[in-house]
Amino acid sequence: MAQWDALVDAALARLEARSLLRATRPIALAPPPAAPETFAGPGPWDRAAVEIRLDHGTLHQWLAEGGEAGEQEEKLDGNLILFSGNDYMGLSSHPAVREAAVKAAQEYGMGPRGSALICGYTTYHKLVEESLAELKKKEDCLLCPTGFSANMAVMTALGSISSLLAVGRKPAEDERIAIFSDALNHASIIDGIRLLERQQEALVFVYKHCDMSHLDFLLSSCSMEKKVVVTDSLFSMDGDFAPFPELVKLRIKYGFLLVIDDAHGTLVCGENGGGAAELFDCENDIDISVGTLSKAAGCQGGFIACSLLSSTRWKSLIQSRGRSFIFSTALPVPVVASVHAALYVSRKEVWRRSVVWRHVQYFASLTKVDITSPIISIVVGSEQAALRAGRHLLRSGFHVTPIRPPTVPPNSCRLRITLSASHSSDDIKRLVDALTPWLPDKHAEQSYAAVSKL
Repeated sequence: MAQWDALVDAALARLEARSLLRATRPIALAPPPAAPETFAGPGPWDRAAVEIRLDHGTLHQWLAEGGEAGEQEEKLDGNLILFSGNDYMGLSSHPAVREAAVKAAQEYGMGPRGSALICGYTTYHKLVEESLAELKKKEDCLLCPTGFSANMAVMTALGSISSLLAVGRKPAEDERIAIFSDALNHASIIDGIRLLERQQEALVFVYKHCDMSHLDFLLSSCSMEKKVVVTDSLFSMDGDFAPFPELVKLRIKYGFLLVIDDAHGTLVCGENGGGAAELFDCENDIDISVGTLSKAAGCQGGFIACSLLSSTRWKSLIQSRGRSFIFSTALPVPVVASVHAALYVSRKEVWRRSVVWRHVQYFASLTKVDITSPIISIVVGSEQAALRAGRHLLRSGFHVTPIRPPTVPPNSCRLRITLSASHSSDDIKRLVDALTPWLPDKHAEQSYAAVSKL
């Protein structure tokens, strides 16, 4: 990736010449407890991550969407099992996570309120960045307010390279960044790309979902030098993985920068929770890994981990040109403290990852539905059918939100089910019983064998 190293160095040189390079200066806080208490198995606190309650008004409103609410609904108490969240590891309710947030709030309140470059960055933020860099096997990492802002910051920083090197003019077409994006990438990636298009900093090529032949064709047909491929690692609506082995081969062939959004893979996938790239043994082939702390970490925030040899340079560029990072208030200290605790618990309570994948195997064995991750997509078709299915599950005691346009295309409405370490086998069995009318008539017999290998 010598070409990209040279481009980033040149862009940083332009920023330095204009006195526009920025860096964080951490405000010193007393270090958090080094080793919060962890446990050898689930505790009663885990149920708080999946047991929820809707008040009568909300419950009635949801059921009334289809004109089906009636007097019999008065018997429903609103107690539900949550199967639509993203707290895969069940860490949001862990005692160590709670205690870390409480202790930090008692000592520092919300902490300094400002952007990271002004006063919002503390030694707590730095500790979390170091922990995430270690998790992702990168040299450095940048903490962001959300996963959405992290993707936006990466995209705008990439686009700034072409603008900075054009020196006072709009980049010519062959000077722009060529971005190749999977058709089903997250909205934050899409919005970032659209911004670059509007600013005439990039040309965008959308390849068919996980279709490496189409991507190969687009890459071979593009004469632009600065190529970037960006993809979700684990797709949030379909629950399938990006084809990492094929992506790595294409990266070697064309020398593009490979950016992944590992929002749903971080802490869930891989022996150490390093994410989808660890699962597929290609961590060194990922140049920029974006992630979130609001899913498996059970907290809030986003991050950007950059390639080992040039992470400091990438971090400097994103800090200086990533507008969604620069102009956002930094995460509150109690949230950062809770993230630090969650990452520690994830390292120690490895059984949580095992439970998640056992649940995936169990769901597959009960339904024979072809699934490969804790994200399960049951496509039901029309919006009306999805709403009807959601109401049925609500009456059965489950919170499963129907996914409708614009999140998914018309007539591909679905029930999106997510499995957590906080679920029990009985929860899953009862859910499958309630799902029976919407399960496919013909099941992929090979699914259980495939998922058992994960």
